[in-house]
Amino acid sequence: MRALILFDLDGTLVDPAGAITGGISAALVSHGFPVPSGPLLNAMVGPSLVQSLTSLGGVPASRVQDVMATYRAGYVATGMAQSRPYPGMARCVGALADTGAVVAVATQKPEWLAEELLAVQGLRHLFASVHGSPRDEATAVGGKEPIIRAALEHHGYDAGRAVMVGDRRHDVEGATANGIDCIGVSWGFAGPGELEAAGAAAVVHSADDLLEVLRGRL
Repeated sequence: MRALILFDLDGTLVDPAGAITGGISAALVSHGFPVPSGPLLNAMVGPSLVQSLTSLGGVPASRVQDVMATYRAGYVATGMAQSRPYPGMARCVGALADTGAVVAVATQKPEWLAEELLAVQGLRHLFASVHGSPRDEATAVGGKEPIIRAALEHHGYDAGRAVMVGDRRHDVEGATANGIDCIGVSWGFAGPGELEAAGAAAVVHSADDLLEVLRGRL
């Protein structure tokens, strides 16, 4: 069986270029909430938006849906176009597919929005499938673990032939819960030492390094 390689999206494949943190800031301000400090704002990228707004943004549960709606409207209107693939990542994914791997996306972003972002960035054709949160993000439970599990089940893989690639501890934790390794990338939104502390199998610093590590697992 060919290896299955799962990629996180924002912070791993695609640089949001401020679209996420800027969009969250604007949405918070528009609803009368203070904007968290820079490090705290960056930490909001990765978990589900519901979780980030409540646990890190201080938004009461009764107001979360309003803030999310404002954020999503701005992201769809301008944020997706502002984002850019990280240098070398499209080439890395294409090279893995060419060598026989099955490549897919596993993200906490709503699945429909992940599909749109990949299409806007000209990346969708590179992936065999895309797995994300439900459209109603308030119903999402379990963080990254069920999303990775869904990707494994979709392709009929067990833990022995799959690996996750991500930029936050949530990626590592979700992979570990499914019995697979996670390769961390240093260019995303993790704090210093976050990926190592979470148990990443390796942390790489460029797309070329990532390709070399992943080829060693094919």
